[in-house]
Amino acid sequence: MSHTILLVQPGPRPETRTYSDYESVNDCMEGVCKIYEEHLKRRNPNTPTITYDISQLFDFVDQLADLSCLVYQKSTNTYAPYNKDWIKEKIYILLRQAAGQSD
Repeated sequence: MSHTILLVQPGPRPETRTYSDYESVNDCMEGVCKIYEEHLKRRNPNTPTITYDISQLFDFVDQLADLSCLVYQKSTNTYAPYNKDWIKEKIYILLRQAAGQSD
C-alpha cells in the first residue's frame, strides 16, 4: 500500500490539470478506469450499460495531454514519478487479475 497521486491533464491547456490521491497503486488504477467510464457516460448519456475493452481504455489514456503518477517510496521517503506506459501496464495487470477472479 503506497500512497499514490494521479496527475491528469485532459486537454492542451494547463488549466485542465487536476490531481487525485489514492491509498494504493491499485486504487489509483481503478480511478483511471473510473475517469474513462465517466467520460463514456458523458458521451453516451442515454446508454444504460456501458462496456469497453482494454484497447479503448488505452486509446483514451494515450489521447490525454498528460497522465502520470507519483508513488510514495517508503525507503527514501519520496515520491517516484511514473508515465502513461507504466500506468497502462499496471491497469493491464489489475484488469487481468480481476478477470481471473470472475472466472
